[in-house]
Amino acid sequence: MNFQRIPISALIGLILTGVFVFMAIFAPWITPYGAAEIVGDVWEPASARFWIGTDNLGRDLLSRMIQGARITIFIAAAATMMSFTMGALLGFSAAVIGGWTDQTMSRGVDLLMSIPTLIFALVVLSVLPSTLLTLILVMAVLDSTRVYRLSRAVAVDINVMDYVEAARLRGERIQWIIFREILPNALTPLVAEFGLRFIFMVLFLSSLSFLGLGVQPPDADWGGIVKENKDGIIFGIPAALIPAAAISALAISVNLVADWILNRTSDLKGGRG
Repeated sequence: MNFQRIPISALIGLILTGVFVFMAIFAPWITPYGAAEIVGDVWEPASARFWIGTDNLGRDLLSRMIQGARITIFIAAAATMMSFTMGALLGFSAAVIGGWTDQTMSRGVDLLMSIPTLIFALVVLSVLPSTLLTLILVMAVLDSTRVYRLSRAVAVDINVMDYVEAARLRGERIQWIIFREILPNALTPLVAEFGLRFIFMVLFLSSLSFLGLGVQPPDADWGGIVKENKDGIIFGIPAALIPAAAISALAISVNLVADWILNRTSDLKGGRG
């Protein structure tokens, strides 16, 4: 890869995203202390021992942030990939099959989308076991409705193209049409949407954790760390602002990378033409 040809905004996004992913992967080996280990006084300021201070219980905030990055990125990435798998496959299938199948699936998705996502998640999570798998599944199912709408809209336009009609005339099966004809030509909008949905998952997870139905103690994602330290804002303690800033930085960096990939993909397609 020629880094000189990468726009400065995309390069910044790649570096920041790389730092967050590095923290998520190597969190157990780079944290100075245990994530739940009390090592100092409550809300100690930044020092040589605690680089960004301690939290509301005297735990090292840097260690909590690194472990929080691991949990936040893992859950958001898993839920996003699952939502795209479900939403894209169902959306493509509805567009290709059409008829009552399309109408039934689309009306079901409309019904789910008519209920506010956060309220729906709070109701479901309040009655289900508080596990990471449950959290990921609920987030993925609720978000797959947005992916379904986009995938179906894109597939409907592609489905009337000549090369799709030619595949039908050759007797190709639905699986072939979806994976060999529609999916490759729908990647550009899906890649752009993937970055947006990933960030939505990060924000969604942070909201659930802040409300007490996301990641459960002693583990914590960045939203949970904000909740734990929110009372310190009254006393001028920045412990809650650091994870909030990390969420913002992750959102910006991923969107910068997604925009760059989208532009590259569009340029390459234009060049082939």
